[in-house]
Amino acid sequence: MERGLPIVQLAGPSSGRPPISRSADRRVTAAGLTAAGTFLAAAVLATLLPEAARRGTWLPLHLALAGGAGTAIASMMPFFAAALAAAAPVDARLRSAAIGAVAIGALLATLGVVAGAGAVAVLGGLAYLAGLAGVGWATFAPLRRGLGPRGGIVAVAYGAGLAQLAAGVALGTATVGGAAIVVADWPWLRPAHAWLNVLGCISLVVAGTLLHFLPTVLGCRIRRRRSATPLVAALAVAAPVVAAGYALRWDALVRAGGLLELAGAVALVGYVAGCIADRGHWTTDAGWHRMAAGHLLAAVAWFTVGVAVVAGRAVVDGADPGGWSAAWAIGPLVVGWAVQAVLGAAGHIVPAIGPGDASRHARQRQLLGTAATARLVTFQLGVAALAVGLPTGAEAVVVVGLIAAGATILATLGLLGWAMIAGAAAESDPLLAHRKAA
Repeated sequence: MERGLPIVQLAGPSSGRPPISRSADRRVTAAGLTAAGTFLAAAVLATLLPEAARRGTWLPLHLALAGGAGTAIASMMPFFAAALAAAAPVDARLRSAAIGAVAIGALLATLGVVAGAGAVAVLGGLAYLAGLAGVGWATFAPLRRGLGPRGGIVAVAYGAGLAQLAAGVALGTATVGGAAIVVADWPWLRPAHAWLNVLGCISLVVAGTLLHFLPTVLGCRIRRRRSATPLVAALAVAAPVVAAGYALRWDALVRAGGLLELAGAVALVGYVAGCIADRGHWTTDAGWHRMAAGHLLAAVAWFTVGVAVVAGRAVVDGADPGGWSAAWAIGPLVVGWAVQAVLGAAGHIVPAIGPGDASRHARQRQLLGTAATARLVTFQLGVAALAVGLPTGAEAVVVVGLIAAGATILATLGLLGWAMIAGAAAESDPLLAHRKAA
């Protein structure tokens, strides 16, 4: 059994409309994923810098999240939304501009903070917010004219996720800009900023995407499951409630938000368990399927671990700023959840939307399945080492985690880059183009 992504190509005679072309949208998405991969590679390499130069974990963390995860979201979210609604995507130039603004904004913001250039960082934050506005338009505008469903619960997850990311970015931008009211309360607003970005936007967008993407990867039917609504509802509300609790220094709100986040994680596990029970049995490209499914399933497992720790501390400590520490979140939530979900998703969709013909896509699947089990196991060991080493301050364990996870990330990105380059070279081959025309 082989199934592809839920990409709908509508024929003109049957629908009464001209065919929907997704070629430009695929190229823009592939280019955006390339930019996201570049940020992830930079995040890994940034860990080699002296601690003062990288500001502890700040530079790698923001390269991975604002740059890598943010650019990946900007690239894939509109693509998936238009495909699910069977709608024509917005103009590729708008898509490109939105992704470019997010990527350039992330780069300027990180470089500005590291270099102590507040004006550059603020400019980056504003560019990022403008890019998010463009991503929002590119995601929701096609839903109004789609022939399929208008997104439903997935659209709710995407909209709430974008709103929370905008709020988190605005807080960070105000801080580097020296806004007095934000700087004065930063000990409480810092965890609010983190919750909105990581447990708000990234968790919502990844979970919302898994509602339709994971069944495709596992080879089961995409259908509405009872856990989908409570899953999105809990994750959509939890982070804003926690953020408000920290801003107001109100223990009860933080604890309530933490409990909601825990409920959302339980609902996500229930949804994934249902998909696993209904999964199909692939007959080809075993390594590629193992890589994509393994990364996505492991990402959910690490999300559950991370939420149990971070949300559990919020429930116990309330609005105490000491109840939040990036050290607890980086291993399970940043590397194990956010980065791993991007790797798994990109690994699955590149052979479907990347450059090249059917034979090249088959070769890409073989490439991406190279040493799939070894890469998966090594990556999980690296995440586990980071999850233990960072909170406890065990430097040797952290180094082991960085080597294992970092090497696996770079290897996977290298395979993705190789697959994209091979496909692009095939498309530019005059002989191949002549054969296609014939």
